Amino acid sequence: MPVVKFLEYVEEHQNDFVERLRKAVAIPSVSGDPAHRQDVFRMADFLIDELKALGASVETRDPGQQDFHGQTLPLPPIVLATVGNDPAKKTILVYGHYDVQPALIEDGWATDPFTLVEDDQHRLIGRGSTDDKGPVLGWINVVEAHKKMGLELPVNLKFCLEGMEESGSEGLDPIIYSEADKYFRDVDAVCISDNYWLGTTKPCLTYGLRGVSYFHLTVKGPRADLHSGVFGGTVHEPMTDLFALMSKLVTPDGKILVPGIYDQVRQVTDEEQKTYDHLAFKMEELHDAVGNKINIHESIRDTLQHRWRFPSLSLHGVEGAFYNPGDKTVVPARVVGKFSIRTVPDMEPEKVTELVKKYVTDEFNKLNSKNSMTIECTHGGNHWLSSPQHPNYVAAAKAVEKVFSVKPDLTREGGSIPVTLSFQEALKKNVLLLPMGRGDDGAHSINEKLDRSNYVSGTKLLGTYLYEVSQVQL
Repeated sequence: MPVVKFLEYVEEHQNDFVERLRKAVAIPSVSGDPAHRQDVFRMADFLIDELKALGASVETRDPGQQDFHGQTLPLPPIVLATVGNDPAKKTILVYGHYDVQPALIEDGWATDPFTLVEDDQHRLIGRGSTDDKGPVLGWINVVEAHKKMGLELPVNLKFCLEGMEESGSEGLDPIIYSEADKYFRDVDAVCISDNYWLGTTKPCLTYGLRGVSYFHLTVKGPRADLHSGVFGGTVHEPMTDLFALMSKLVTPDGKILVPGIYDQVRQVTDEEQKTYDHLAFKMEELHDAVGNKINIHESIRDTLQHRWRFPSLSLHGVEGAFYNPGDKTVVPARVVGKFSIRTVPDMEPEKVTELVKKYVTDEFNKLNSKNSMTIECTHGGNHWLSSPQHPNYVAAAKAVEKVFSVKPDLTREGGSIPVTLSFQEALKKNVLLLPMGRGDDGAHSINEKLDRSNYVSGTKLLGTYLYEVSQVQL
């Protein structure tokens, strides 16, 4: 059987696949650092060369330019690649990103972040190993295995690879929508591998993500910063007003204080409750991830529901305030408090913004301050929800069982991957989140890693999924 030959090939050639990942990690494609913008382009060229060498038809789209704090930078290309164009086969679109978060050895890395190192526990350590170069290369490994064995893929495969995901996917959405009836016209379903298992022992399928609405709360007073010894106690201080307002947003146990927020939240059904019964997750995994036992909720069910399907409000920082070591008796003239709300079904970003603005304005008026206050939503990404009963998910579940000999957990996630919603809305097709890495991979953190077993088995899973999805009615 072709799928058996494929699995054998992956097992036998895993060292070659690790070397491919090693070359990719060595390219410091940090999209958020102008000094590395050319490296992001270099990473795109690397992927283009890899795909062309395997016979893929590759084209690119130019997203244009970026205004980066007054500096104009070219945006890296959207790489579109096609393997197969048989009209009798289904066409599956896979998405991934080739840029990474910043990483410096002085941040606390045990090894050079851009040199892939395999430790004695067979963890492949390096920036981008799990987010998202490993999964992207997993798809390329699948194509290589079939080409080298002289086998046709069971589906037509399309790639959409971007280089700005870690910087807000700037320039991607317009291309997705403009290509919906062109390059993406024949797509039957979408698969994204840019997330992680819930824990460390069991694969999962992810069918929901929270959205995020980000706010800037600005308080302005004097023309310039003031000396607290001269003016303290004689003027309304912006920082004092800001702290008073920020303290009214959320309680220490996580309850959002904005009136009306919870009225929009979809109720938990009995059917949904059952999905939490046997999840492979322990509270110790939360403690290990956080580095302390500071959990609000005691049960796994409550913890995961507040991570996945209830909204949360987090305070992120204050711009304009003194933050260097030492003492400085300054009264800031202008401060900006930054916070976000993670949203869930059936919350609407516009309604959330309306409620937040009204509440903060009402609370500011109660202060009787002579300072001025403005609040704006700088980003309003919506939540995303699919159905694990969709044939695309059923096919993925069968693939998990064949590769890992276990039924996958059905999970949602607390973070946001805006491109899932973009593909779903633009293409009107089902989007599947099929993770490769584990919950302890440390994406965005120091010593990011991807276990060799996850990389190898993950490549097997991606290929097996293609065989399973080719047999279902989408």
